[in-house]
Amino acid sequence: MQVQPYLMFDGRCEEALEFYKNAVGAQVTALMRFKDSPEPPRADCGPIDANKVMHSAFTIGESTVMASDGMTTTGKPVFQGISLSLIAKDEAEAKRLFDGLGNGGQVQMPLGKTFFSPAFGMVADRFGVSWMVVVMHEAA
Repeated sequence: MQVQPYLMFDGRCEEALEFYKNAVGAQVTALMRFKDSPEPPRADCGPIDANKVMHSAFTIGESTVMASDGMTTTGKPVFQGISLSLIAKDEAEAKRLFDGLGNGGQVQMPLGKTFFSPAFGMVADRFGVSWMVVVMHEAA
């Protein structure tokens, strides 16, 4: 069994996919637009732009994240109460990932040394997704 995050970008999914490609080397493995559905949209969904992303999946390293435009109502996605965690192999990779995600975002905790890691930081990207970037200590 796996648990995979599913992010709703409220109309900005395609923009987010391009951002994650550049910021963390994400690779899009699936992309389906509303117009690709063989079934008409449900009436309770309201008007939906046929070119928006109904479903997508992308990988970051060995992990899969799924994403959609969702109901595309405001274009202002809200992500609260959750963070995605990236485990970097070393401080240089941590800095590259942190800086990439922080481009246009907001640093919540600067990347730096902690008692549990040589490099740990928290940043909300330009879409409001909260990320924790960490280098794990080697087990003794």
